[in-house]
Amino acid sequence: MRIIKRIILMLQFLTTIPIKYEAEAGNEDFGKGLAFAPLIGLVIGIILAFSFVVLNMLLPQQLCVALILIEYIVLTGGLHLDGLGDTFDGLFSNRPKERILEIMRDSRVGTNAVLAIISVFLLNFAFLSEFYSNYIIKMLILFPVAGRLGSIVGASLSKYARSGEGLGKSFIDYCGKKELAIGTAIYLIIFLVADLNNFLWIFPIISAVVLIKLFSKKIDGATGDVLGAVCELNQTIFIIVSYIILNVVGR
Repeated sequence: MRIIKRIILMLQFLTTIPIKYEAEAGNEDFGKGLAFAPLIGLVIGIILAFSFVVLNMLLPQQLCVALILIEYIVLTGGLHLDGLGDTFDGLFSNRPKERILEIMRDSRVGTNAVLAIISVFLLNFAFLSEFYSNYIIKMLILFPVAGRLGSIVGASLSKYARSGEGLGKSFIDYCGKKELAIGTAIYLIIFLVADLNNFLWIFPIISAVVLIKLFSKKIDGATGDVLGAVCELNQTIFIIVSYIILNVVGR
């Protein structure tokens, strides 16, 4: 029952899917529930893939991909994109740690945030649009899974960078090695069933580790925004690497 509760909590927190469910939940439930983030990614991916199949009956692939990426933003409420923007605003401000954290918490959007979000959206659109038809459906299902694995890796391999409370504190404090193992196992099962490629599964794991180490250097830890940034960048890296291997090398 606790597992089901945590899965539903993650669905409610990580998506805008309307789920009427109320239960007593503490910080530990959110932190440990992050282990099931790849399952939430799978739900998002299946919805995107189904929408693509329907749209592709009427529209060219490029237009379908554009609409699917907008649907992705709606489904996630832009949660991780917001984290991406805040992270880039802070880390690329060339300020001391405390000032970086202040900038990341500021609700105003800076130039670096806009550039990061636009760049990620354009890269996702450009590469997804070029996938062969026999790969596009699998990619739409798997890229949200790869992204959410990044959040688990980021939370489990870092400490909370702020001195007080924050949105990401419960995830970072309670998502440990056990949650990383559970999340990675779920992730691997999904990729095994998808049968995309024998070794493509390894790249999101590597990129997530590299990203969290790079981001953590400047602020001596991570925040909820950083976890969102790792999620979004992990997705984009996975899409690009998959395109190179499947459409270029494997052609």
